[in-house]
Amino acid sequence: MLKTRIAVFVSGGGTNLQAIIDSVENGTVTNTKIVGVISNNQNAYALKRADKHGIAAECVSPKNFENRAAFNEKLLERVNSYEPDLIVLAGFLVVIPPEMIAAYRNRMINIHPSLIPAFCGTGYYGLKVHEAALARGVKVVGATVHFVDEGTDTGPILLQKAVEVENGDTPEILQRRVMEQAEWKILPQAIDLIANGRVEVKDGKTVIQ
Repeated sequence: MLKTRIAVFVSGGGTNLQAIIDSVENGTVTNTKIVGVISNNQNAYALKRADKHGIAAECVSPKNFENRAAFNEKLLERVNSYEPDLIVLAGFLVVIPPEMIAAYRNRMINIHPSLIPAFCGTGYYGLKVHEAALARGVKVVGATVHFVDEGTDTGPILLQKAVEVENGDTPEILQRRVMEQAEWKILPQAIDLIANGRVEVKDGKTVIQ
């Protein structure tokens, strides 16, 4: 059986990328090969993580292009060069071009640090999500893996995992707990399900076999 080729997009430290790499290497994620890592930030530690594991990695930054259209074209060209079966957005803070969404319909997933539809959409990213959750006083937060469509965090939901808020939580502490208890678990799990042909998107919802 041919391995599912995945390309991972990441903007920062790459802890979710590391969770994927570790899960592929230890066999938790099966039938999967990470063929490339793309970042919009040339200083992203994620690029070093990829390099350490012999994975092709590169930076494609909007700052290096005259306009967004030129960047979008280059980004699509570079990801196509890896011939991925699946694109994984693992903390990628750049708007995905509509041409890429169309080309990889139901073949691109994102991890979001909340239980969608709570605390998601435009402006909800990174620590902002956890700040909003604490400000609202919710007792349960979590993470969601969803397919990417033209909206912001609006695509079909694949997996979700809840995490309890504890007394004394700061946004930073809560962010770390959500990563450890939810993100680093369900993102590799989602990749494994897709790589083994167990996910179908039907009428805007996912069906897991």
